[in-house]
Amino acid sequence: MAGIIAPSILSADVTKLGDDVTLVEKAGAKYLHIDLMDGSFVPSMAYGPAWVKQLRPMTNLFLDVHLMAVHPENHVEALAEAGADLIGVHVEATPHIHRVLQMIKKAGVKAEVVINPGTPVSAIVPVLSMVDQVLVMTVNPGFGGQAFLPEMVDKIKELMVYKKELGLDFDIEVDGGINNETAKLTADAGANVFVAGSYVYDKKDPAAKVQTLLEVTK
Repeated sequence: MAGIIAPSILSADVTKLGDDVTLVEKAGAKYLHIDLMDGSFVPSMAYGPAWVKQLRPMTNLFLDVHLMAVHPENHVEALAEAGADLIGVHVEATPHIHRVLQMIKKAGVKAEVVINPGTPVSAIVPVLSMVDQVLVMTVNPGFGGQAFLPEMVDKIKELMVYKKELGLDFDIEVDGGINNETAKLTADAGANVFVAGSYVYDKKDPAAKVQTLLEVTK
């Protein structure tokens, strides 16, 4: 079975966002990745719950919301009401990761825990049983177009060990520097959800890029 492709709208053309979303949906993408950045947890600022609300009626794609913000608990309710299907929260962004994940689940939304490149997998083991998905950042968050960090492949393999040993059933998502080569590399390690921004929306042929990713992640 092919992986789940999650094009990132951070790299789409905001002047024709609806067209760009429809294009990847028709090409076989199942998720739409939405980066929300507060300018504090990461240097950049981008989007907010209003974007999720506007995107919701545009598409039937699963809205995969990646929240890069301090005090993520302050945004859970608004994102759930806006139409997010999943909310991803960085373990580094709050001392209360367990509480925030509880809030997400209580809001009726799928929960994801996210780890930065410098964070060990051991930091999230206590909450693995709570989540539907784990996002392994394969670049440092905050900017698009960065080069993939190959050492993150070992984190995916480590997560697969915990998943098996603990009898858990969570998806493993990767985000950062994902292209046809790195998607194959991470799929072989155990990832099954692939965020791709600049690789897909490079102005050449986004639909073909989605189809390539589907092929290499089978």
